[in-house]
Amino acid sequence: MKFNAHNYQQYAIDFIVQNKESALFLDLGMGKTVTTLMAINKLMFEQFDVSKVLVICPLRVTRTWRDEIEKWNELYGIRYSVITGNVKQRMSALNKNADIYIINRENIVWLVEQSGVEFDFDFVVIDELSSFKNHQTARHKALMKVRSKIARICGLTGTPASNSLMDLFAEFKLLDGGERLGKFIGQYRSNYFRPDKMNGPIVYSYKLLPGVEEHIYNKISDVTISMKACDYLNMPELISNEYPVYLDDKEMQNYKHLKERFIFLTKEHEVTASNAASLSNKLSQMANGAIYTDGEEREIVDIHDQKLSALEDIIESANGKPVLVAYWFKHDYTRITARLQKLGIGFMKIDTDKSITLWCQGKLQVGLIHPASAGHGLNLQSGGSTLVWFGLTWSLELYQQTNARLWRQGQKASTVVIEHIVAKGTIDERILRALNKKELTQNALIDAVKADIGGV
Repeated sequence: MKFNAHNYQQYAIDFIVQNKESALFLDLGMGKTVTTLMAINKLMFEQFDVSKVLVICPLRVTRTWRDEIEKWNELYGIRYSVITGNVKQRMSALNKNADIYIINRENIVWLVEQSGVEFDFDFVVIDELSSFKNHQTARHKALMKVRSKIARICGLTGTPASNSLMDLFAEFKLLDGGERLGKFIGQYRSNYFRPDKMNGPIVYSYKLLPGVEEHIYNKISDVTISMKACDYLNMPELISNEYPVYLDDKEMQNYKHLKERFIFLTKEHEVTASNAASLSNKLSQMANGAIYTDGEEREIVDIHDQKLSALEDIIESANGKPVLVAYWFKHDYTRITARLQKLGIGFMKIDTDKSITLWCQGKLQVGLIHPASAGHGLNLQSGGSTLVWFGLTWSLELYQQTNARLWRQGQKASTVVIEHIVAKGTIDERILRALNKKELTQNALIDAVKADIGGV
């Protein structure tokens, strides 16, 4: 297939070529992968500026990079090697003679510290730069060890600050060694933040100082471009709905009992929450309709079927059209599949090449995905246009990325519908509010460094 670049894609290609350090905050579905590959192709075979490229990405997204290389006529002849699997398979892939080496981010520590192979990549692309937002992780530290050997580096993401602008420190330290936002997290915090939630000397969160957002944006603007899909693409209309369900009096009483006393009792089981994080997790489970017991056996205690009934109604109202369902807990999956089997509805978990193909061919009535394993990089837009959130996640990044599996360029439907099944009076409502609030910060960052192309 011949690649005909949109204006914004050509702008991004030129930006990567012209800058040895670059960050592309391209909105979901705007073709970050093909854009970067075209820049690599130009740098490698037209300007002869790079000779060996390393692409770091989520495991599932290694398939996307492979598929994109094979898809476009302009990339014909580019040799690639995918470094995944067991140690023997990774070593074999690493020793192949290739132009582009694609590795999942979990194997970066192995590549740098354990493979025994010299790190001689002159261009490194980090797909989903936001997965390196914690400077204390082993993957971040490993990559920083070899940063001085990397002549060119590019970070790609649609969600650069999914939690707060604090995320930018580690991301840009990888890109520029700390030139713009500082070399140390303490320096960055003191310059731009103040302690927010505290318990004595222990600081749990930080809040931006007044008026510093614009200063941070200006600091990174020379190596950053940002674009929103709605500005440059004819995107389908996105409709986001809340599908409310209501717990009955007894179910709500059980929920409130756990919330107030950190303990939930039945005749056979006891469930406790030892701290706030655990309580949040337990309350989310109860809102979805089941909860794990304490101890090694981790039995499932059923609480209610309100969300299962709502999901059944949504699938029925789809009139045979494919529905993608995002779940969070394992017991969500167990209970959903049991209900679908009872109803005689065909389904498949979207986690293999076969299941992805069947979904994209429109052969599945229901596809089940977990945001953490299928949230990045999968092109599922050809298989359907309705996504149902059975259970919500606190992660804005996973939330946006999962929505973008359907709401993206190439979607044939004129409308994409995102349904959120929300248990009223529960933590579901707070999670949805938090996601919306974080999105305000995310959008502020993207707007601040948005590329101005042709006056758009």
